[in-house]
Amino acid sequence: MSAANTTRQYFYSVGKRKSAIARVKLYADGKGGVEVNGKKTGDYFSGVQVENAVAPLALVGKKNEFDVDVQVFGGGKSAQSDAMRHGVSRALLLFDPQLRSQLKHEGFLRRDARIKERKKPGLRRARRAPQFSKR
Repeated sequence: MSAANTTRQYFYSVGKRKSAIARVKLYADGKGGVEVNGKKTGDYFSGVQVENAVAPLALVGKKNEFDVDVQVFGGGKSAQSDAMRHGVSRALLLFDPQLRSQLKHEGFLRRDARIKERKKPGLRRARRAPQFSKR
């Protein structure tokens, strides 16, 4: 009927930061291609965010051995970049658990749990009160 199954095996993980969520697929038989929401990393992120997003691969020296496909949503570009870094780190652990000490030492496995504090009634933001006027 059809040709052989052409699906590639990948390691899947989710990374989070603030309200950004990155779904990462790490293909072990790749050549170093990185796509974020169907675009090249340089087209989606800018400046330091590009290097930050693929920092785990550079750290373990496997930048040209993997293809990375990421679906990222929520938050801003910086938080999305951090979420992608977290997801790539976790996917690398599924590929090779021996990399844990390197990734953990750099803090790539820690989920940065700081999120925006909710707004309180009577205040402008979470803690910013309206300006006081004596008269």
